[in-house]
Amino acid sequence: MVRLAIIGTGGMGRHHIRRFQELNGCQVVALCDVQREAARELADQHQVPEVYGNVTDLIKNCQFDAASVVVPDRFHTVVTLELLEAGKHVLCEKPLAENYADAQKMTEAARKAGTINMINLSYRDLPNLQAVAGLCRSGELGDIRHVEARYYQSWLVSKAWGDWRTSETWLWRLSSEHGSKGVLGDVGVHIVDFATFPAGHLRRIFCNLKTFPKAKGDRIGDYALDANDSATIFGELENGAQAVIHTTRWATGHNNDLTLHVYGTKGAARLDQRVSDREYHVCLGANIDAAEWETVQAPQTPSNYLRFVRSIETGQPEQPDFARGAEVQRVLDACFVSNEQQASVALD
Repeated sequence: MVRLAIIGTGGMGRHHIRRFQELNGCQVVALCDVQREAARELADQHQVPEVYGNVTDLIKNCQFDAASVVVPDRFHTVVTLELLEAGKHVLCEKPLAENYADAQKMTEAARKAGTINMINLSYRDLPNLQAVAGLCRSGELGDIRHVEARYYQSWLVSKAWGDWRTSETWLWRLSSEHGSKGVLGDVGVHIVDFATFPAGHLRRIFCNLKTFPKAKGDRIGDYALDANDSATIFGELENGAQAVIHTTRWATGHNNDLTLHVYGTKGAARLDQRVSDREYHVCLGANIDAAEWETVQAPQTPSNYLRFVRSIETGQPEQPDFARGAEVQRVLDACFVSNEQQASVALD
């Protein structure tokens, strides 16, 4: 039985509690949050026996094997390093860190600790993404030549998730003063992984970030609305293939949609996460000349939560690990440099 502590009990922390408690072979034994009373209330709701107000006390007083780190991004590094020093297995929410240097520290600390480490890139749970990645790696699509991936949200033009103008939940995501790195920092980690997990590593990128006017004086109350809300990355993969990766919060009609198209010398594959997490489409063999696509159903695949627990049980490392999280963070850091310099940046 893997004894698990969950650190951070906000909205995503609550999700982690539910997901881990669904699994056989895993017991959530403690919650940890600086808001200890709120954590106690949540623990009572989910029959979690122990509650702590800080990680130091958790490590000192609780018997646990692994931790799920679901604290705000700026605390990922310090919390994870303390857990690794104590020899704990760690699943960390995305992004791994706020910058590549910190992500590298975490990766090296995990290597030294010799414990299981994973980053919760949640779209890795999609069976169709795993299937398309398998096609790419098996060579069935031939040599990859072109990749297009997009992550569309519409909450700047829609109230489907609430009114961003009146909610701190959304306003902080538009303000660099409040720790936001914009849409690139928020969901860029997802779409970069979504594109390159199947297609391969990037070796060069050019990124353009845009921040459009949203309010008088670009401010609402304490929030300066200066963080980017649209991002376009033009990339070159290690084999020379081109990639176009883009994301925006202005995509009217798309609440939270990811799509991927991969084109190779022997075939192509595409998926639309909004339509299905199992269904994807391929153009292969005789269908290539006719430009016809076949619909395929991907087999079910284990979630990140299940793979994390299984990995602890078996001792076999799983993906996506901290090294992958650091690789993606390196791309995001390069995107900010590229936008500032209006120049391409090499990742070699």
